[in-house]
Amino acid sequence: QVRVVESGGGLVQAGGSLRLSCAASGSIFRFFAMDWYRQAPGKQRELVATITSGGSTNYADSVKGRFTISRDNAKNTVYLQMNSLKPEDTAVYYCHARVVSYDYWGQGTQVTVSS
Repeated sequence: QVRVVESGGGLVQAGGSLRLSCAASGSIFRFFAMDWYRQAPGKQRELVATITSGGSTNYADSVKGRFTISRDNAKNTVYLQMNSLKPEDTAVYYCHARVVSYDYWGQGTQVTVSS
């Protein structure tokens, strides 16, 4: 069983920055594709950013140019650097690890952006 734990959420003013971290247990982290999702109140969970095991990245249009996903396989950790935050970025952010037919979710971390 892989454990996925997010951290780094909090309250920030519009225009500010936060960096989320996601630590995953296990020795096969380097093989995982890692995603960040978010879910705002009353809305569906949406994919924000993805990084493959090879380091390729992809972003939702709403965060392109503002968010950066990265990974450190030596630390079994993936990051989401969020800059120029907007009130509409307010949501619970979830980390998702997947490999082959297996996938694992964290419990989420709250990000609140005040106007």
